[in-house]
Amino acid sequence: MPIIVRTQNSGKSDWAIIELQGDLEVRSNQDKHDQFIGDLYYNKYGQPILIIGHHILQGREQKLDKPFAVLEKSKSNEGERLLDTSMASQDVSMLNATTGAERTVLDHTIAQEHKSRQRTEYTVRAVCTKKLIFKSRPKPIIANVAKSV
Repeated sequence: MPIIVRTQNSGKSDWAIIELQGDLEVRSNQDKHDQFIGDLYYNKYGQPILIIGHHILQGREQKLDKPFAVLEKSKSNEGERLLDTSMASQDVSMLNATTGAERTVLDHTIAQEHKSRQRTEYTVRAVCTKKLIFKSRPKPIIANVAKSV
């Protein structure tokens, strides 16, 4: 299951993909989208360490053969630029006062529908150039408990 994260590398923003072996289970029945999973750290050797709950995973960083683009999908109306809604409502009110207004209003609304088609745009938010691979099994984090004497 690929998870996209943002990392900091020498002052500029860089993105990476986290690759986990196995499944990531959530206790509640909620969607995994926009939920906190864990903490990502780097040790002094530059190796990634992922802490999820009471488990720790040690991984490695690998450069991707082909970079991935992170896209954001948005929809907009093409007709918004061509037709001002305030002017359209004034035109409709003026047409209602004249004779044969029903026919003209119908023609005017059909013209508006043809002008306001939805257009889908994709914006490149980031480019993923590396992935963090966690192949080993998670190790439990055990706190040191003082022995009673």
